Amino acid sequence: MKFPRLLLIPVLATFAIAQEASVKPGINDKFLDPNLKADEWAQKFETESREIFHQREKIVAALRLRPGLSVADIGAGTGLFTLPFAQGVGPKGHVYAVDIAKNFLSHIQARAIQAQAANVTTVQCTPRSVGLPEASIDLAFICDVYHHFEYPQDSLASLHKALKPGGQLVLIDFKRIPGVSSDFVMGHVRAGQEVFEAEVTAAGFEKLTETTDVLKENYFVRFKRK
Repeated sequence: MKFPRLLLIPVLATFAIAQEASVKPGINDKFLDPNLKADEWAQKFETESREIFHQREKIVAALRLRPGLSVADIGAGTGLFTLPFAQGVGPKGHVYAVDIAKNFLSHIQARAIQAQAANVTTVQCTPRSVGLPEASIDLAFICDVYHHFEYPQDSLASLHKALKPGGQLVLIDFKRIPGVSSDFVMGHVRAGQEVFEAEVTAAGFEKLTETTDVLKENYFVRFKRK
């Protein structure tokens, strides 16, 4: 039986005259800890008090996955969406679980093997690149992760290359509204929806739709690769 594999794809940094500076230095330090305990993070991520977990089935349904699609779960974490995606795209489709934390990827790999999901590949990304081959995916899914992009221009450029022509990007992230959003969101998330959308469109994407009937604390926007 073919099982998912941990694929560490080396990514060479491209140095321009003026390389993009970090927009939030240190935001991912805890995920780079070699002693990171994925089981403990699963208890934090996969809890009913978290809107994304509570509405996970509606989120997957709204994506309208089809058999045969190739999907990248960017910032897959403990794999909350990876296995539902694998089921949604079927055995002829493929799911790349992408994360910066090697321990998260090992956790996902174990879950995929247990579920006999042979259409899952784990990929360790870098702070500047998602580490996926060119034109390899139909859909990029970024859920409560974009605010962790330390170098958003570089990461979006690599995503643009990884998407097939006409491929789509789904962005879900916290609404950051002064006087409305929690203190945690205001302190943790560097900018609101308008800023993040502007960064995505500037990277070569066109906004298609916004789903407003699934989430309250987060926004759900779909883009198309130009």
